Amino acid sequence: MRHKNVQDNGIEEIKKVRKKIFLYSAAILLALNIFCWNEVFVLVLGENVLKVYFLDVGQGDAAFIETPQHHQILIDGGPDSTVLSKLQDLMPAKDMSLDLIILTHPEKDHIAGFLDVLQRYKVDYILWTGVVRDTPEYNQWVKLLKEEQADDTQIIISQSGQEIIVGDVTIDTLYPLENLEGRKMEKTSNDSCIVSRLVFGNNSFLFTGDIDSQAEKELVNQGSDLSSNVLKVAHHGSKYSTSELFLENVGPEIAVIEVGKNSYGHPTPEVLQRLDKFGIKVLRTDTDGDIEMVSDGNTINVKNTR
Repeated sequence: MRHKNVQDNGIEEIKKVRKKIFLYSAAILLALNIFCWNEVFVLVLGENVLKVYFLDVGQGDAAFIETPQHHQILIDGGPDSTVLSKLQDLMPAKDMSLDLIILTHPEKDHIAGFLDVLQRYKVDYILWTGVVRDTPEYNQWVKLLKEEQADDTQIIISQSGQEIIVGDVTIDTLYPLENLEGRKMEKTSNDSCIVSRLVFGNNSFLFTGDIDSQAEKELVNQGSDLSSNVLKVAHHGSKYSTSELFLENVGPEIAVIEVGKNSYGHPTPEVLQRLDKFGIKVLRTDTDGDIEMVSDGNTINVKNTR
């Protein structure tokens, strides 16, 4: 009788141990299953993001955009061929095409890099103002545009009210307020800049080229929707741009200053003080390197290379 009780107790202990092992194994499998599904969810979510890169190209502007549908857009090309190495890092090695390039205005620190880009990459669409400048870079640009047209590239002259729809992303042209094609700019073309507002979901980015406070005032008076999470500060932080009136209407959370070593004092203390007054986070390519922003349409995550 005692032997049977001992045997029964032994069997019960074995059952308890087996049950514990089963429950433990099931818990591990459940955890792994949740992990796997989480990974799948993150990967699926990761496909539906907008990436905006403000590139460190020295004293000049260049911003690379990749839409959720993998359209590739370049706004300005910087002052030299530096932009080529940046594109090589951001794009697959065999990818030698861009969907759209936007030249805000034909000054060297925005146009020179495009001269190399057009000779290396196939471009589907080119958006620019069509203004005339008497510079070596401009003359080379016009020559390359003729070659691009022969290769079926579509050349578009910008004007306020244009809307470019790229999958889930919209790019609205806010400035210039009139068609400037063929108009000669004597000293500078800064006041003819294309100003674009890129919208993805609830997030927006405002690209301002090198406009001055007068153009900013015109945009405000025009009633343009300037509200944006991210502001690309005009003219590398010149004191003649980024007025308080403009900042009030844009209301950015983040301001990006594309700037390099220069003799102009960019970014100026006046602009930095204004940005600080409005509590705007400031990022600079000269101190932060390349700045990457990833948006899911609701939130923007920021990374930089320094």
